[in-house]
Amino acid sequence: MAKERKALGQRDPVLTMSHVEKTFRGNIVALKDMNLDVNEGDFISLLGPSGCGKSTALRLIASLMQPTSGGIRWAGGQSNDDLGVVFQEPTLMPWARVAENVWLPFRLRGKSYGEVKDDVLEALKLVGLEKFQRAFPRELSGGMKMRVSIARALVTKPRLILMDEPFAALDEITRHKLNNDLLELRERVGCTVIFVTHSVFESVFLSDRIVVMAARPGRVIRELEVDAPYPRGEEFRTSAEYAAYCRQASEALHEAMGEPA
Repeated sequence: MAKERKALGQRDPVLTMSHVEKTFRGNIVALKDMNLDVNEGDFISLLGPSGCGKSTALRLIASLMQPTSGGIRWAGGQSNDDLGVVFQEPTLMPWARVAENVWLPFRLRGKSYGEVKDDVLEALKLVGLEKFQRAFPRELSGGMKMRVSIARALVTKPRLILMDEPFAALDEITRHKLNNDLLELRERVGCTVIFVTHSVFESVFLSDRIVVMAARPGRVIRELEVDAPYPRGEEFRTSAEYAAYCRQASEALHEAMGEPA
């Protein structure tokens, strides 16, 4: 059962990005002077056009690359179980059954399936796929594959989950449903999420904080707080409050895309 969420200003810190910059070969500045505080229970969306450094920021947090300057500090230090990652593609092993795909993070830590079977089945139950544990990825729909990917990210009960446009390739109906399901799942497990998206509507529906980024060089230009209570559903989606937040986010995104290089 999820713990009751604290107010934004009262949450315990998870990690801090301080003046982080990333420059690639050819003097391409992918990320410039990024500062971000992530607290327990946050749902943060990184919103911006292609090339603004959203995915680069996630890769830096995941230690898939190192910053050129600045630092990323985990409160209390970082362990192997602190992070779960969901990519834009489900990246499932086609030769392995669903349960074996979810077992993968434990397998990489040297734990047998028998040792963690209950954890795997619990994660599959959370995403509604416990009856598909012996299915192969080819037997699943696109939305179901993404649910397996989410279960794999959740199975080690990480402090932070990174989601890099996980629903972008799905049709609008499936995406809409998975947005709803993701918030329901968050209510149940109390996870902290950083979510990359191009969609104003998705960012407002999901997030309590939206970090709007501009490109060339990639940087944060504004942070918006969505002060609407969870759980959220169709009532929120059709409310004047939701429409007002979407206008604010759209204006910020327009500013991000309209600034000169």
